[in-house]
Amino acid sequence: MSTAVYPGSFDPITNGHLDIIWRASKLVEKLYVAVLVNRSKKYMFTAEERVNFIKESVKDIHNIEVVSYDGLLVDFCREKGANAIFKGLRAITDYEIEVQMALMNKRLENDVETVLLVSAVDHSFISSSIIKEVAFYGGDIAGLVPEHVKDAIIEKWRNKD
Repeated sequence: MSTAVYPGSFDPITNGHLDIIWRASKLVEKLYVAVLVNRSKKYMFTAEERVNFIKESVKDIHNIEVVSYDGLLVDFCREKGANAIFKGLRAITDYEIEVQMALMNKRLENDVETVLLVSAVDHSFISSSIIKEVAFYGGDIAGLVPEHVKDAIIEKWRNKD
């Protein structure tokens, strides 16, 4: 495995995502962190903001490139010469969804493998959705997301409506 992709919405990036990125980056020569652009989904942050949050968070990991993408993940893998997709698992529900996606990706592109990394215990309860909800109600999200992301979330909620 020399080139791989870690895809996601990352709305916003969490410390759980960053743990998977760090661990995956040690297994490959080049890791693309691919920020999903899905026109049917409503995001808190723009694709550009999400890319910039991740770039700031991984600036010291030299084999990572952060980009946005729109379309089929396997097409992105072909374009970048990636032969693996990394995905993180927090719970059994993640496994069910990720296996379905892995099987579809395998059907579309047989030469791309999906590698599932189990979340570290201290990140297993973290999701972007939960982070946003806790922040919306004024809960403390320190230590769950990078500091610059925490500040952006709080600012976004503060300026809402």
